[in-house]
Amino acid sequence: MTLKTRSLIYLVGLSVVDVVIPIPILGMILIFVVLQKPPLFLKVVRELYEI
Repeated sequence: MTLKTRSLIYLVGLSVVDVVIPIPILGMILIFVVLQKPPLFLKVVRELYEI
């Protein structure tokens, strides 16, 4: 399974959880990524866009 497919599956799963639970999980993850810039996220972005 490619990284792009795996990322899409995780995002769909998080979207379903976001609909079931009224806490904005995706928004909180986005804020975390923007503020902290974790190395894992940067690695995933580089692999997805092949920078």
